[in-house]
Amino acid sequence: MQFDSTLPIWLQLVTEFSRRIVVGLWPSGTKMPGVRGLAEELGVNPNTIQRALSELEREGLCRSERTSGRFVTEDTDRIDQLRAELAEGAADEFVSRARGVGLTRSQAQQLLTDRWDHHDHHRDDSPRPEGARDD
Repeated sequence: MQFDSTLPIWLQLVTEFSRRIVVGLWPSGTKMPGVRGLAEELGVNPNTIQRALSELEREGLCRSERTSGRFVTEDTDRIDQLRAELAEGAADEFVSRARGVGLTRSQAQQLLTDRWDHHDHHRDDSPRPEGARDD
């Protein structure tokens, strides 16, 4: 994972961990990787990982069990809500950038359709994470 120097790392980790939950890399109800393992995987301080995981817990995306570790929420409605929030953020960013380069709404819609179709053609060749959706 590459980090953006303009944003706090822990916030970027919250986004990445949220993505992992939404796409099913960390399925609902399963045990999440430990702090030390994530810190090693991502090359960041364990305290930074802990801060990001604490925020996920505050947002209702995981829960801690004192002796067993952290688990992804079993609340699939909450995960669907998170999916919608992440998609809205991506859509807002796309609209802002498309407007910034002078695209009209119809040009932006066509670009999105073309890119969606382009990615569909390449999807058949790549494995899909468990729980990923086509719609």
